[in-house]
Amino acid sequence: MDDLGDLGGALRRWRDRLSPLDVGLPVRAGRRAAGLRREELADLAGLSVDYVVRLEQGRAEHPSAQVVAALARALQLSTDESDHAFRLAGLLPPADGTVSRHVPPGVQRILSRLQEFPVGVFDAAWTLLHWTPSWEALIGDPTTLPPEDRNLARALFGGTGLARHPVRHADPGMPAAIVADLRAALADHPRDRPLAGLVADLRRDSPEFSRLWDVGAVGRHVSARKTIEHPDVGDVTCDCDVLTVPGSDVRLVVYSAATGSVDAEKLEFLRVTRGQRAASTPTPATAPPATS
Repeated sequence: MDDLGDLGGALRRWRDRLSPLDVGLPVRAGRRAAGLRREELADLAGLSVDYVVRLEQGRAEHPSAQVVAALARALQLSTDESDHAFRLAGLLPPADGTVSRHVPPGVQRILSRLQEFPVGVFDAAWTLLHWTPSWEALIGDPTTLPPEDRNLARALFGGTGLARHPVRHADPGMPAAIVADLRAALADHPRDRPLAGLVADLRRDSPEFSRLWDVGAVGRHVSARKTIEHPDVGDVTCDCDVLTVPGSDVRLVVYSAATGSVDAEKLEFLRVTRGQRAASTPTPATAPPATS
């Protein structure tokens, strides 16, 4: 069977064409694999190595849409390739009228070169899709949260705590901007059930969200200062910028600090020490999300 005629063969071929440099990993002397190793793909997708092996060998035949989407992001697939991966898994690709969780390959290549910055990639519903190691070092590990709670609107209005470390905001217009974003997303993606459910939940559970929604709140994102209360280095105050990607639903949230400042030194310390811990500590195997 052709390499792209089954999911396992397609995953192997897509994995082989990626260089470690494409995903922000160093290329060490003596490396024999031209592309990504299974272990590297598993880590990028948040899956166990054993599950990736079983997928490539055709022994895990019914991966969930969540698994396929995670692999598509990790492998930097184009939209057409991502749709093909869904079909190979026996799933329908995301339909028109739904929020795209696809992160364009160009955005992923940019992220691989922005490892020193804490950067989170969000979809139109403000669900976190992807993040740099520096984001995890500053904000906390998002994988400790269930996927449905990795949402900025739920964190802001529902107190679910997307940031694992407390964040003090200095942007009073942020709540209105998030509500305006969700209203626009619902208009653009009327068939997206998770988005509609998110809005319904927040209108029911958050008086502030419900008020802003009912008055048709309008807001826009501006550069703002935020202070993260980090357990290892104390308060870290950063500039926070929201960058949009033309032609895509995704937006990037970038934290930075002035070069030479105490806060920049703290960010660099967190980045370096997190890398040292990752190199010295085996990555725990995570169970794959429920398959369908």
